[in-house]
Amino acid sequence: MRALRSFGRSDPEARARLEAAVAAIDRELAANLELASMFDQTHQAVVLENGEFARHRLTLERELGETFELVADLYARIPDAESAMERRGPANSLKEEDRGLVESWEGDARALQWSLHDALAGGRRSPLLRLIDRIRGRSSVR
Repeated sequence: MRALRSFGRSDPEARARLEAAVAAIDRELAANLELASMFDQTHQAVVLENGEFARHRLTLERELGETFELVADLYARIPDAESAMERRGPANSLKEEDRGLVESWEGDARALQWSLHDALAGGRRSPLLRLIDRIRGRSSVR
């Protein structure tokens, strides 16, 4: 993952827009993770939020580099996760592939929160994030 593009030091307005965008996405992901947790407990389908991503998409795409691709992928998978939550069998049971799809989305959302904070800080990826990348077969640039 590449850090932020080199705008931050020379353009405080762009930095402020990016900080606001990352904060909004972080809150939205936290809310979605809470909804997913409720689903885990009740097996009642939930509708995940995506408004902040649509609102801040251009800023994120322009300023986050490769991290934006992870954000866009996660948000593109929301309909699949929601559909998996809706497919329930007897006594609200879930097929293993549907459970795996939802749990994978949750795990990726948590990892993405860390990646966003890391990208905003402009620091090296933590050892944990590099390990997660290796396990998933992604190359870790930093």
